[in-house]
Amino acid sequence: MAGAIIENMSTKKLVIVGVILLLFQAFTFMVGGLIAPSPTTAIHYMATKCVDTGKQETKWFMPWGPDQCMKIKNFDEAMAKKIEANNIVFAVHIPLPNKEMSPWFQFMLVILQFDIAFKMYNQIEDGAMVTIDVGLAYRDDTVSEWTEMAHSLEQRKLSCNFTTSKTHENEGRYYECDLLPFMEVGSVSHKYYLLNIRLPVNERKKVNVGIGEIKDIRLVSIHQNGGFTKVWFAMKTFLTPSILIIMIWYWRRITLMSRPPVLLEKVIFALGISMTFINIPVEWFSIGFNWTWMLLFGDIRQGIFYSMLLSFWIIFCGEHLMDTQFFTTWGLGSGQVKMCESCVPATKIFPEPGLHCTNNSQDQTERNRFSVYWKQVGPIVFGSFCLFIFDMCERGVQLTNPFYSIWASDVGTELAMAFIIVAGICACLYFLFLCFMVFQVFRNISGKRTSLPAMSKARRLHYEGLIFRFKFLMLVTLTCAAMTVIFFIISQVNEGHWHWGGHTVQVNSAFFTGIYGMWNLYVFAIMFLYAPSHKRYGGEQSSGQCITEDAGANSGEDIQLTTTITHVDGPTEIYKMTGKEAQE
Repeated sequence: MAGAIIENMSTKKLVIVGVILLLFQAFTFMVGGLIAPSPTTAIHYMATKCVDTGKQETKWFMPWGPDQCMKIKNFDEAMAKKIEANNIVFAVHIPLPNKEMSPWFQFMLVILQFDIAFKMYNQIEDGAMVTIDVGLAYRDDTVSEWTEMAHSLEQRKLSCNFTTSKTHENEGRYYECDLLPFMEVGSVSHKYYLLNIRLPVNERKKVNVGIGEIKDIRLVSIHQNGGFTKVWFAMKTFLTPSILIIMIWYWRRITLMSRPPVLLEKVIFALGISMTFINIPVEWFSIGFNWTWMLLFGDIRQGIFYSMLLSFWIIFCGEHLMDTQFFTTWGLGSGQVKMCESCVPATKIFPEPGLHCTNNSQDQTERNRFSVYWKQVGPIVFGSFCLFIFDMCERGVQLTNPFYSIWASDVGTELAMAFIIVAGICACLYFLFLCFMVFQVFRNISGKRTSLPAMSKARRLHYEGLIFRFKFLMLVTLTCAAMTVIFFIISQVNEGHWHWGGHTVQVNSAFFTGIYGMWNLYVFAIMFLYAPSHKRYGGEQSSGQCITEDAGANSGEDIQLTTTITHVDGPTEIYKMTGKEAQE
C-alpha cells in the first residue's frame, strides 16, 4: 500500500469527487426546499362543551356527527339550566370533520390553552394549578365504538397576565395565558382520535379553585406532514446502502494491510457504523405497526451518532497535532538531502556524525491510544448520558402516559431548562475548542514549511499538495460543525418560509434534509479519502526507511513521496510525520 487516497489521488480526480459531493449536497437542500412540504402541520381546535346527563349509552362524548352529545354554548347557559361544572365535558375530535389521520404523520403533539375571563370576584391566584381529568380514545371507522387509549388525572400550572388594570370596567376581558404542554403520542396508527376533558371542582380540597372563570379550551394539534415523511424515508432508504457499501469497502482495505488498524482508522470505521445505524429506515415499520416508542428510539440513535461524531472530530484533530519536527533534513554536501522519519532506523542506516534526528518515541507512544483522549471524550459521553436520562424522563414515561410532561411542574421545568441551557453552553464551548485545535494544527503545519525549500522541487510540491489537501479537509470539518450549530438555532425559531418568485422554499424542510445529507456525504468522504490507496511502488520507497536522493539531479522527476511505513505508522503521510501534542 502507499498511503491514503487523499494523498495519492490526482488533483483532477479529487476535484471531480469534490464537485460530485457538492452537487449531491445541493440536491439534498433542494429536495427539502422545493419538493418536500413543511415538516409539520399545526391544526387549531375549539373544544365543544358537552353535558354529562348520566343517560348516555357510552362514556365518550362526540362533539359532532350522528351520535353527538348534548351541547351548551357557554357557562351562562349552564348556570341557567343548573348544570354543575363537574357535569361539563370538553370534547375534541381529531382530526376535523371529513378528515383522517394517517400513520405517515408519525407523531401527534397537542398543546392546550385556556380562555380565561377576568372577574373581580374570581381572579386567578398566584401559583394556581388546574386539575384536568382527561381521556383519549380511538377508532378506525365512523361507526365503531370508541376504544380507550389512555386516561389520566393531570395538573398544569397557569401562567397568565392581565395587561390592563383590574377594575370593574375591565371585567370580561381575557387574560393572556401561556400555552401548556398537554399530550404527545409517538405513533399515529389510527384514523380518528377523541379527547374528553373534565375540570372537576372540589372546594373542600381546593381542586380547581382560584383559577379564574374559564370560558373555553383551545387545542393545537401538531403532526408531521405525510409528504415530508415520504421524502425523509426515501432519503434514508437511498443513503443506507450507500454508507454501508463504502463502510465495508473501507474496512476491507484496512484489513488487507500488513499492519493492524491505528486509532484514527478505527474511529472512522466506528463513525461509519453510527451513521449506518441512524440511516437504517426502521421507520417504515411504523406505517404498519403501532410502535409508540419510535420517537424515543430515534432520539437514542441521534444521540449515539452525535456522540460519535463529536468524539471523532476531537480524535481526528488530536492525532494530527504535531509535537515533533514535520520532517528533518540534513545537508550532506553536493546538493544531497536525507530525510528521517524515525530516529532509530535512521541512525542505524545513516550513522554519520552530522546526522541528528528528533526523538519522537514518547510522542509516538502517546498517539494511537484512546485513553489519551479521556479528558475530551469523557465529557461528551457524560453529556450524552445526561441527555439520555432527560429524554427517558420525558418520552420514556409518555410510553405509558401520553399526557405526562416534565414541564408540568416547577421542578421539572427548572430541570429541563437547566439541561437545555447547559447543553447549549457545552455545544458552544465544544465548537470553540474544536476551532482552537484546528488552529493549532494549522499553526504547527505552517511552522514546519520552512523546511520545504531544502527539498527537491518534486518532493516539495508533493508535500505542499498534501498540506493543502489536509487543511482543506479540516476547513470542511469546521464548516460541517458550524452548519450543525446554525441548524439547531434555526430549528428553534418559528417555522417560516421564503418566497422566491413562484416557488416556495420551506426553510425547515431544506435544513432538515440538507443537514442530514451533509452528515452522510461527510462520513462518505472521510471513509473514501482515508482508505488505503491501491497504488504500489518500488522497494526503495516501500522499505519504510530514510531516503537519500540528489536534489539537483532528480528535481525534474515525478517522484511519489509517500513513504509507506504501513506496518508501523498510520493512514496518511501527514499522520505519519506528525506527532501527538498533548492538549490540556
